Amino acid sequence: MSLPTDKTLPTPDPRDRQLIQTYGPGHFRISDVDHQGAVLVLPQQTLAWAVAAAVDIAPDNLAAVISATPPVEVLLVGCGAKAVFFPPSKRAALKAHGIVLEVMDTGAACRTYNVLLAEGRRVAAALVPV
Repeated sequence: MSLPTDKTLPTPDPRDRQLIQTYGPGHFRISDVDHQGAVLVLPQQTLAWAVAAAVDIAPDNLAAVISATPPVEVLLVGCGAKAVFFPPSKRAALKAHGIVLEVMDTGAACRTYNVLLAEGRRVAAALVPV
């Protein structure tokens, strides 16, 4: 089995925002900074994220997203190579904070984040590497 190669994404207008430029096995390049492992990407900052797999994602480890100012409207969860089922209880916990949760594979989450950011949406991405 071969590892996936890095994927380079189109660059929307940055407007001093965190842009996801590439993603690959175990890493991301966001606004010209390399990140190893999982990350939380908010419009103004990218944070290392202590999550090993999508099943570990819970409201507890999304505090930076929940408390973001201005508030996040949409949280894109990139689950790695494949999307996984997210229990309704986890979705409801985020919805209580006004955050809509969208779950997809990491590549789709990276692309969607950049598009929504370019549209001026208050978006964040919780990304598990491929």
